[in-house]
Amino acid sequence: MNSQNTKVKILIVEDEILIAQDIANRLKAINYDIVGIAASANRALDLIIESPNVDMILIDIILKGELDGIELARIINENHQIPFIFLTSHADTHLVNRAKSVRPCAYILKPFNDRQVSIAIELALMNFANKTYKKSLLENRSFSKTDNQVLHIKDSLFLKKGHHFERVPIQEILFLKADNNYCTVSTKSERFIYSMVLKRIEAHLPLNQFLRVHRSYVININSVNGFEGNTLFIGEKKIPVSKTYKHAVFKLFHTI
Repeated sequence: MNSQNTKVKILIVEDEILIAQDIANRLKAINYDIVGIAASANRALDLIIESPNVDMILIDIILKGELDGIELARIINENHQIPFIFLTSHADTHLVNRAKSVRPCAYILKPFNDRQVSIAIELALMNFANKTYKKSLLENRSFSKTDNQVLHIKDSLFLKKGHHFERVPIQEILFLKADNNYCTVSTKSERFIYSMVLKRIEAHLPLNQFLRVHRSYVININSVNGFEGNTLFIGEKKIPVSKTYKHAVFKLFHTI
């Protein structure tokens, strides 16, 4: 898994090309990956099919063509289940009520700055993961650089890093190791270090795939390739199994 694969992938739907390019540049600067820019709802739907790994969509509410941004969002909800953010400079009551009906994860009011875009994406991912939705265009929330977040969306963990999220596919995780208030997530090809306790990340992992084997280790049971004594082997790494977890761990591995 290379660094490109860990970037959150965003599709921009905006018919003003200069605004769309400005948004794309802002997002690239904070380490998000732009999979495409669509000037219409129909083009956006084509790009979603062409790029099935889209993590987030930014949609201008007012679009030229048969479908506006709200109708596009309705199709996305019905057929694709991808979180989306509305871009708008319009806040009239009728438009807001229509927008609320399709449950956007966040809004960005034009004009906006880099921090507002970053916060909106953070909020949208959090709302989508927690199945909550943004009801007000005027409600604001801010985050600090040290406000770490762990989100479980579909088959990946989205982990906060600086001012952006990185996507780590759950099946790629080999094990997690605690070190005081830090946690290292080891994948098949790299490591991610986060300033949070192990329990916070463990709570987002599927119980049928991950197992606590030591107060400092949680392992992906599918990654174990052998064991000897009180030690599990994951690739070249030796993972200790403590007395507290020994019976449950080795009962599982003898069973399978």
